[in-house]
Amino acid sequence: MRKLLTALCALLALASLRVGAQLLAPAPVRPDAMMSVLTVEVMAILDKDASAGRASELDRLLERRIVPVFDFEHMTRIALARNWRLASPAQQLALVAQFKTLLVRTYSQALLEFRGQAIDYKPLRAAAGETEVTVRSAVRRPGVEPLTIDYDMADGAAGWQVYDVKIAGVSLVLAYRESFASIVRTSGIDGLVKSLEDKNRQNEPAARAPDAAKLAPVLLIYGASRPSQP
Repeated sequence: MRKLLTALCALLALASLRVGAQLLAPAPVRPDAMMSVLTVEVMAILDKDASAGRASELDRLLERRIVPVFDFEHMTRIALARNWRLASPAQQLALVAQFKTLLVRTYSQALLEFRGQAIDYKPLRAAAGETEVTVRSAVRRPGVEPLTIDYDMADGAAGWQVYDVKIAGVSLVLAYRESFASIVRTSGIDGLVKSLEDKNRQNEPAARAPDAAKLAPVLLIYGASRPSQP
């Protein structure tokens, strides 16, 4: 009987410790709040320090603050669709690395375009316990309709992460699916890896041209919705 009582006391003590730890643990951060804070921080740095607008410094800023909340493997899987299964583990790693570079530079150029403009996040519409949500935001621009930027996010082992970005309703990830499929059909997975490597090499910070026609898809979408300059 004494041993049973001792065991019960130990279990009760352990349970109380777990409850105490749960009460002391910080409340989980809502995905809309997380994206809002990150965006405000990055935009504040861009607005405060013009030198942060230089491509290399902006890339480092994104790598430190924004990249950790993007699930680039998930994004690459979506962009490749069924062709993802054709790639070997080594090819998959190469594809994720190259697609990450392309997306980060695309996103960084978009942020530079948005510098000095307010970005509003809308209240999250999601039921308790949902593991996939869409965080909606809009860039307020003088004289024209706000430009929507929506983030599809999933809650996983690494917390809330973005797996797609939609600019004016157009998916940044799906925008590449058709071209990726075409390259795989003609040149295989290795051909797609090489194509991405070449694209990223052309878009190196020192090699970027100011010609809008050479900018990444997000900027083309954004530019199409901007008012024409006199």
